[in-house]
Amino acid sequence: MGTEKVDGDDETHVSGQANKPLSAPPHSLTYEAVSTEIGANTQDGLSTREAKSRLEEYGRNQLDDGPGVQPLKILVLIMAMAVSFGIQSYIEGGVIAAVIVLNIVVGFFQEFNAEKTMDSLRSLSSPTAAAVRDGKTEVVPTAEIVPGDMVEMKIGDTVPADIRLLEAVNFETDEALLTGESLPVQKDAEATFRSDIGPGDRLNIAFSSSTVTKGRARGIVFATGMHTEIGSIAAALRATGKKTRPVKRKADGSAKPHRYAQAWGLTAGDFIGHFLGVNVGTPLQRKLSKLAILLFGIAVICAIIVLGANNFSNNTEVIIYAVATGLSMIPACLIVVLTITMAAGTKRMVQRHVIVRRLDSLEALGAVTNICSDKTGTLTQGKMVAKRAWIPGKGTYSIGTSTDPLNPTMGDLSHDPSPPRELRVKSEAIGNEGGTSYKELMKDNLLLEEYLNVASLANLAHVHESGDGWTARGDPTEIAIQVFVSRFDRNRDRLTKEESWFQVAEFPFDSEVKKMSVIFSQKSTGKQMVFTKGAVERIVASCSLVCWSDSSGPTEMTEEFRSRILENMEALAAQGLRVLAFASKEYTGPKGSHVEYERDEIENHLTFQGLIGLYDPPRVQSAGAVKKCHQAGISVHMLTGDHAGTARAIATQVGIIPSNPNALSERVADAMVMTASQFDKLSDDDIDRLPVLPLVIARCSPNTKVRMIEALHRRKCFAAMTGDGVNDSPSLKRADVGIAMGQAGSDVAKDASDIVLTDDNFASILNAVEEGRRMFDNIQKFVLHLLSENIAQACTLLIGLAFKDKSGLSVFPLAPVEILWVIMITSGMPDMGLGVEVAAPDIMARPPQSLKTGIFTVEVMVDMLVYGFWMAALCLASFSIILFGFGDGELGANCNDSYSEECDTVFRARATTFVCLTWFALFLAWEMVNMRRSFFRMQPKSKKYFTQWMYDVWRNQFLFWAVIAGFVTIFPTLYIPVINHVVFKHQGITWEWAVVFVEAVLFFGGVEAWKWAKRIYFRGQARKKVGKGKDLESKLFEKYVGGLSSSAALSEEKADPAAEKTL
Repeated sequence: MGTEKVDGDDETHVSGQANKPLSAPPHSLTYEAVSTEIGANTQDGLSTREAKSRLEEYGRNQLDDGPGVQPLKILVLIMAMAVSFGIQSYIEGGVIAAVIVLNIVVGFFQEFNAEKTMDSLRSLSSPTAAAVRDGKTEVVPTAEIVPGDMVEMKIGDTVPADIRLLEAVNFETDEALLTGESLPVQKDAEATFRSDIGPGDRLNIAFSSSTVTKGRARGIVFATGMHTEIGSIAAALRATGKKTRPVKRKADGSAKPHRYAQAWGLTAGDFIGHFLGVNVGTPLQRKLSKLAILLFGIAVICAIIVLGANNFSNNTEVIIYAVATGLSMIPACLIVVLTITMAAGTKRMVQRHVIVRRLDSLEALGAVTNICSDKTGTLTQGKMVAKRAWIPGKGTYSIGTSTDPLNPTMGDLSHDPSPPRELRVKSEAIGNEGGTSYKELMKDNLLLEEYLNVASLANLAHVHESGDGWTARGDPTEIAIQVFVSRFDRNRDRLTKEESWFQVAEFPFDSEVKKMSVIFSQKSTGKQMVFTKGAVERIVASCSLVCWSDSSGPTEMTEEFRSRILENMEALAAQGLRVLAFASKEYTGPKGSHVEYERDEIENHLTFQGLIGLYDPPRVQSAGAVKKCHQAGISVHMLTGDHAGTARAIATQVGIIPSNPNALSERVADAMVMTASQFDKLSDDDIDRLPVLPLVIARCSPNTKVRMIEALHRRKCFAAMTGDGVNDSPSLKRADVGIAMGQAGSDVAKDASDIVLTDDNFASILNAVEEGRRMFDNIQKFVLHLLSENIAQACTLLIGLAFKDKSGLSVFPLAPVEILWVIMITSGMPDMGLGVEVAAPDIMARPPQSLKTGIFTVEVMVDMLVYGFWMAALCLASFSIILFGFGDGELGANCNDSYSEECDTVFRARATTFVCLTWFALFLAWEMVNMRRSFFRMQPKSKKYFTQWMYDVWRNQFLFWAVIAGFVTIFPTLYIPVINHVVFKHQGITWEWAVVFVEAVLFFGGVEAWKWAKRIYFRGQARKKVGKGKDLESKLFEKYVGGLSSSAALSEEKADPAAEKTL
């Protein structure tokens, strides 16, 4: 029996023991003894208060953290200071160093805080566990699991801690991470073992971090965090991987010298690429890092131009100006602002029930053109209620309206001898036919009793009454069925305790066979029965007998009977009910604890018992969310395991398919709603020839989802796919954006996904898309602002080289320190403000963005040039007006170096240009809040015609105060002696403010005129493509009327995004 020393603990932890040692290791005790010693409740689990208390006592269920973030970027600061002082012009060098220090330090700490935010958000997407607390099954973060928690596990889950099993049904786990065994290990909850046995032989323990590969289980947590078995090897798992490229060797292990040189070269390339950011981060971060390198090259060229225009003079001021001109082309804060924007965006998404697991998905969300969603629990509430039950020999049983779906005593029971296909569907709510006592219905009713036995025992849910009312845990479908049988006093707990039924074997639900079966034995009779439930078509195909009459007993299942069963299923599905079938048979095969049951044999030659119809109403938000998707140019597809009739009814209610299908051609209508069997029979070419890809696929299998994603990709669509089960992992990985369910999803599905919905709500997908578009918009805004400013500075500085003084040297329209000051004041903080800007009012009325063009669309590129050239023209005009219009035009001598009476006009002109450029850059940040709408009219529906801009400016207070700070800091630089003449090389201005104000008006006028021209152009483009006077549904589905060809439909769907972007 090994021991290990737990970090930070004074006591020695014994392998296999609990956080607080028990009388013996849990694997050598019965589960009753473990539960008693650890203070667990095997019925209702821990209370919320007790769980919180134990969390404080034992700490979080996680391994010790590895080394934190290393501030290597401080090295950049040291290098920058060395270069600055190497110029040997100490005033300018000191100012440049101070500016760089401020930019880098602020940037570093902002990025450091952003990384901390991202770490906290990543912890939210860590595996979760299904813990029973206060009698209810709750999804709890693994880190909050405590000793004594009762945890339920199923296939695909990651075991959250070391657990002593209470119940294990066909339960197997993959313990390769712990023991090295490649094969799953079957567990046995009833067994006990010697205290000194090794971890691999503790078959009554489920170990932390192992994965459930088969079956289900329930158990009590006894060890968490570093006290688990996996905690003993945590240090090895945390070992940092080597960052050097391996040397390519021959089969005998030798390598030639050039292979060593190759490995060293590749390692050096990786290091440089990592340092420059071109091989790390998201695709957009890498793209912008490459842009920064390109701009650095341009900056070098600009510096050479400055030196060349001054005959490569060794004058210190010329050299500094060349360096400053080069720096003006480098958007120093670009990557920092991008990182902060993404971190803030992911934090905002958490508030909207979306957890981002991969930052790449943030860029992808705004480009989504198609969403493939499950129905149950996503588009619907997932709170199912049994409404109809049909037994062939008895008729239809109905349940009235209930305000509490878990309370079996609420809602009237009624009976009609007619089958569902002959029942008149009433206008009122489903199942309000008046009440009958369950005892009266059960009297001498063997068929109903057999039906209820299947419904109750082929069911893993638990429904019981506690002090706080009725509580339940389990799958929503099974809970609804268990509540239904409880209405007849045939609850699973009662049957297993009072009628001595006990479970022998279980075959869990499988998405391929779409059935679930159990074998139960009754002690009093010794008889063993097979109880099966599942999809109606699969159950009917497995049945050879049916009780069609109350008196004649089971008869052979004929095609006529099968047809009538399916007709009744269609009748229930048409009412929007999810329909399942029940069947059973007596098991007469080999018996015993070591018998290997063959599933195919068990689930064959069954006796059909009946149908049950479950109502799962659409979420209140679903119809509105689907409508918004259509407005945003996103097609919604429902891929569900339900019957086609049920899927069609729900899809119509939420607006996925048109409410009037008669307007469509038969070919299009048939393609819109298909079953998986129909879709899977089609070849890829057949699917590509469909006039429209199915908007609803019923009886969907995991492979169907994969084929759907591939079909969408062949049509150049950008698809998001939801999933919750283990088998959904392939489709989640194939999708451009994989979306896992946070509540119902397995850990395997979450691991394969890009984002996780914490509330399993379809509307949250729309939230994610909106946030993705908002971030994409904001990134475009601050990139456009930064690069427009860079162009303006570069043009002003380079064209300004034409101003020559008496000595033949250029007189600079902006001093080097002024350039650095503008970079510092007008870039970093205002761009961070743009990064957190709220979504534009029309953001979900635009078509999806194109990832192919990314943020650098034609519109952005043209805007960049227009704004940059306009700002440069105004700056040069202000310099020329002061110098030549109101001055004598004399440029003096050495006006780049020091102030004199001769240079007074130059210093005033330079100050005016400096103020104009600063104001223009700050005003441009406000103009970029909306790239098309007027700054004075950003809210199209506002009635505040003259004052709305004030509210818009104040709404983003980060941006507001960043701009105000830029305005305020101008005045000290202008009017404080020494600072103005010696440092900034300009003079305080007086009447020149009139020029500044006139130019500010001209700046606004030019930008507003350009935006107005854009609105006119895009409005005309949109008018050509968007019809007038039609409702949204007509516009959405009109392209399918008459059965357009695939290519025609596709070309309509892929209309020019720019034309439809809201004006």
